[in-house]
Amino acid sequence: MRVYAATKNAGKLRELQALFLPFGVEICAYESYADPAEGEQSYAGNAALKARALAAQLRAAGLRAPALGDDSGLEVTALGGRPGVLSARYGGPDASWPMRRAMLRAEISASGSTNRGARFVCALHLVAPDGVEHAVVQALEGEIALADRGDAGFSYDPIFLYPPLGRTFGELSEEEKNAISHRARAVRALQEVLSRGSQGRKANV
Repeated sequence: MRVYAATKNAGKLRELQALFLPFGVEICAYESYADPAEGEQSYAGNAALKARALAAQLRAAGLRAPALGDDSGLEVTALGGRPGVLSARYGGPDASWPMRRAMLRAEISASGSTNRGARFVCALHLVAPDGVEHAVVQALEGEIALADRGDAGFSYDPIFLYPPLGRTFGELSEEEKNAISHRARAVRALQEVLSRGSQGRKANV
């Protein structure tokens, strides 16, 4: 089955493709995809916005295929759960990922907290061609490393330490990360929902 993903993030697309492949699902990019304006309150809400926007764009192009929205973020305990849904915009639109990671560590230090707990959250939202929607949200607990470690992955991966392995996501192979990540958990949860034939709800599009 071919599913179009509502993302322009190459790293996220690559992960989704690898995670869905064992389930016989081909994740494709839609080159003409136009991002909707995201909200600041909910991963689930943003994932739904993206999926519904892409679904409408696919219909307008005469393509009958499912649309998948993904919204994820990093929540840091010492910062009261920030940056959260604003993770990709933390530090402003011109900030690079190394800059964002450095600013995040500096803000944690300035907070005076010794708690380095954090978690990655991922929401997936699927809109089927008939308009039925399915949604899941999953999270993975970890810690913020004192410095960037590893060159693998993308975004905050080099500072997200996974204690059971003692390594950051930036130090894990693609296979290792895809076995445990928040996105992997969300993909498995969505597949479980779909395999049970759980009733979704009709999209208002």
